[in-house]
Amino acid sequence: MTSQNGHTSILKVDNLVTRFYTPEGVVHAVNGVSFELREGETLGVVGESGCGKSVTMLSILKLVAMPPGKIESGSAIFHEKDLIQLNKDDIRQVRGGQIAMIFQDPMTSLNPVLTVEKQVAEPLILHLGMTKTQAKDRVVELLEMVGIPEAEKRLADYPHQFSGGMRQRVMIAMALSCNPQILIADEPTTALDVTIQAQIVDLVKRLRDEFGMSIIWITHDLGVVARLAQRVIVMYAGFIIEEAPVKELYANPTHPYTLGLLKSLPRMDVGERQPLTAIHGNPPLLYEKPTICPFAPRCDYAIERCWSENPPFEDVGVEHKAACWWNVKEGKARNAR
Repeated sequence: MTSQNGHTSILKVDNLVTRFYTPEGVVHAVNGVSFELREGETLGVVGESGCGKSVTMLSILKLVAMPPGKIESGSAIFHEKDLIQLNKDDIRQVRGGQIAMIFQDPMTSLNPVLTVEKQVAEPLILHLGMTKTQAKDRVVELLEMVGIPEAEKRLADYPHQFSGGMRQRVMIAMALSCNPQILIADEPTTALDVTIQAQIVDLVKRLRDEFGMSIIWITHDLGVVARLAQRVIVMYAGFIIEEAPVKELYANPTHPYTLGLLKSLPRMDVGERQPLTAIHGNPPLLYEKPTICPFAPRCDYAIERCWSENPPFEDVGVEHKAACWWNVKEGKARNAR
């Protein structure tokens, strides 16, 4: 699958819409999200909690609880198949086998009453048809590969006998067990201290280069994205509001929300210390699909048009797109088509 700019896409998501039907009302969690993942690249997906990052990825793998969730429309093309249209058995073959996912908290993802060997071996037996003996040998290899010392002695241990960082390594071993083509990592370092975070990021980088897989790294930490990703998507209120190569995004942030995220980051590369600024206000409750710019109530640059129309997501530079009526760089309204 070749994209318009000549890159080979491994996953192409188009106009994905996911809603949750709750007693309080309908939550418009994902509102027409489109993006592509290229072969061998790491795509960073950033935004604050509740912006739709995780729900987008869970929708692609049909892991959204239905009900209350419902994938209303859209497609996710992977090897010429639309994942959204696959039946339960077919999507199960893709999950864990060709596309693997690591979650934020390994303690809730790992089964507390099963040994680590049993849990890491399960996808090997299920997807690759290994015998228990073959699977055991492979589990030892995988645990060694992700840096767990004395791996063979740890096979009979349970998740609570591992530290947070080691549990996350077990999750990575499990995710990589079937050599997936895509690894989706949902804030996998959030609960870990900074040193362990750095080790996990370095580990994932090394494994990506070794196996040549594509990675979607979901986070609210722009520092991690700078070290790991080639391209970044910024999400807000269930929309993608900016997308650019990582260096371009940091050098020329175009959307006021991206600008706000970057201003709230400590910078080591500027001579003079600058005070960190917070983005005022709160993310919107998505009981109604926004018809205005969803960021307008929190935006320092909002103009009259922002309160009447949601801006289109369009090109603002080379491989750089944004959804904003205001040109931050030139300090004037963008020319509408």
